[in-house]
Amino acid sequence: MKRLVFLLLLMLAGQAQAEAFFASVDRTRLSEGETVVLTLESTDPTRFGRPDLSPLERDFEILGSRQVNRLSSIGDTPRASTRWILTLQPRRSGEVTIPAIRLEDAETLPITLNVEEAVSAGDGDRLAPVFIDASLDQPSVYVQAQAILTLRIYHSVSMYDDSSLTPLRIADARIEQLGEPRTYEKSIGGVLHGVIELQYAIYPQRSGELLIPGQTFSATLVDRSRNNDFLPFGPRTGKVTRVKSPDIPLQVKAKPADYPPDAPWLPARALGLAETWNPQPQQSQVGDSLTRRLILKVDGLSSAQLPPLPATQVEGLRRYPDQPQMNDQKSESGIIGTREEREALVPSRAGSFDLPPLEVLWWNTQTDTLERTTLAARTLQVAENPQLQNDEQPNTPMVTTQVIEGPELWPWQLACALLSLTTLLGFGLWWHARRQPAIQRAAQAGPSPRTLLDDLKRACQAGDAQATRHALDAWARQQPETLADMAARYVPLSDALDGLNGALYSETGQHWQGEDLWKAIRNLPAAQEPSAAPQESSALPPLYPR
Repeated sequence: MKRLVFLLLLMLAGQAQAEAFFASVDRTRLSEGETVVLTLESTDPTRFGRPDLSPLERDFEILGSRQVNRLSSIGDTPRASTRWILTLQPRRSGEVTIPAIRLEDAETLPITLNVEEAVSAGDGDRLAPVFIDASLDQPSVYVQAQAILTLRIYHSVSMYDDSSLTPLRIADARIEQLGEPRTYEKSIGGVLHGVIELQYAIYPQRSGELLIPGQTFSATLVDRSRNNDFLPFGPRTGKVTRVKSPDIPLQVKAKPADYPPDAPWLPARALGLAETWNPQPQQSQVGDSLTRRLILKVDGLSSAQLPPLPATQVEGLRRYPDQPQMNDQKSESGIIGTREEREALVPSRAGSFDLPPLEVLWWNTQTDTLERTTLAARTLQVAENPQLQNDEQPNTPMVTTQVIEGPELWPWQLACALLSLTTLLGFGLWWHARRQPAIQRAAQAGPSPRTLLDDLKRACQAGDAQATRHALDAWARQQPETLADMAARYVPLSDALDGLNGALYSETGQHWQGEDLWKAIRNLPAAQEPSAAPQESSALPPLYPR
């Protein structure tokens, strides 16, 4: 559990600075007499020295070293790095630590290796030029839990590059290979052997006994007695050898009876749950978009086995979820699956919002107990947005009533009557002219409706949410009704506007597709005018009705 929490904290802290010096190994578990590859990498171009390897001489024998200079680019920025690749052989068994290595003012972190004692070969098969070994990390697992199969191919003679291994297939299990094959050397009985190591993660899908079939390895051995064996196009007349690993039974246990039946079955070694916010919720106002990032990280399961996390359903918070991000980190100890979910939360009112706690139930395969990992409840305090308040409260001019005293009022009354009469007359003439079909209306100022509609079409087809919003507002201002009224009477337009608003608030607005909105605008029915009085039928009733 501590290992997973440490990895989760590293992930949330972000990547290290670009100018770094760090160390890594190809594996942390090995047997006595085997070799391990240590890689030292510096990404600071201002360091020109060589690392100090003297601390390694106490517990390791340096069998080989080489330096590799690389030049890559991140976007438009070039990035230079230097690697030192060392082949080390531990001098003793047990826990052996690779100490910190210094390069000028930088220093790597120590790395601990677990070196097991060597097992002497007891039978003649182990002394064959080529042999294969298979082992499981545990004799029994729960159903859908992870078991690690390790295949090691030993060879004390040279082989051609035509070697092959039969694929691992199990009918009632899901299999994932853990990285690429690793090669190293190991001394057995005083004879140096080359080792090809492969690892697989096996997830049984039913309980009972599961038989892992043996794998067959075949290769052509190099015959050093012939002179043309190493010619690139010469005939390969060496001996073809085939070896097969033993069948291994695996006991698969059923899900425990006390596990909650309504909870997803998660058998794992460790589980971590965390959240981040952008921006921080303490600084939020009405209308702001808060991005909540939930991260579920499980040691021993792949990301495909992780269930969705509960959605944030709080009254007053509009939720716009993104697609979950899945990631698998493979190593010699198995798979660490990560599921990351992001959602944009937009408060529609001021006040406090209580977010309920998140709880994930899982089965700890290390302690064989039921575990509950909880993310504590949180209260969001949302303040008023002064900008929105100013927009919602238009300035109302103050009306000042002034009383004018005078003995005569009839001139004012006559002027008001004449003004009212001329106003009514002008309105009547306008209404009469409006109802005449032969009179063409004056062209409106600004862009034509056809131009605005073409702009809206191009923005929708380009998938640009911001440009679509501006074009939609300009087009709606020339319509006889508001955009809200059009959406209220035409459901496809309302759904398309919700999708556009979701794209504007979420972080994946660039992936919005505008075909649905353009289709809704194109198929928008005309507004229904008030129905006129029913016309009287001009047809006469029949003279002789039946």
